[in-house]
Amino acid sequence: MNDQADNNPEQAAAGREAQYSQFVALLARHDQSIRRFVRLLLPSREGVDDVMQETALECWKKFSEFTPATPEDAVDEFVRWACVIARFKAMSWQRDRGRDRLVFRECVIEALAAAALDSLDQQESERRAIENCLQTMPDDQRRLVLSVHSPGESVALIAAETGQKARRLYSRINVLRNLLLDCVQQRLTGEAANG
Repeated sequence: MNDQADNNPEQAAAGREAQYSQFVALLARHDQSIRRFVRLLLPSREGVDDVMQETALECWKKFSEFTPATPEDAVDEFVRWACVIARFKAMSWQRDRGRDRLVFRECVIEALAAAALDSLDQQESERRAIENCLQTMPDDQRRLVLSVHSPGESVALIAAETGQKARRLYSRINVLRNLLLDCVQQRLTGEAANG
């Protein structure tokens, strides 16, 4: 495949552009999770942006080495892969500032990283359960539940469109949130039971 790409610079450029687009999409999707992970590894907020920048650069340099089991696994595996890189970048940042009093030892960073990865797994399970439960809802109910979190959407807008009172829609949102919570808890319980 590389021989073909070497022979066709346009094809190589298109392949690199597609790879970059995939990388940016994965990084954007998991930026907050990686940032929370980095924040847990440092003694203060100072350095989080630097470590995130170094992590993103290193992830891009090594992205060709990122090989998920299946394309569907790429979304879930990317965040763990990026967090491993972030852990090393955080340790490097700490080593560079070893003269400071507020620097964690490497063993502390390792322990924090292990705990943060466990937390990341739990958050990812919860995110998948929420997405799955939202997909089971009829479109109008899903729109109503998400309206309070979606830019450009609002309960007032939906009320105006449907001719219903906003107060009634807020009551409906509370009912739907409880149903969504029950669904998520059932999925998480089922996931835990299945190993």
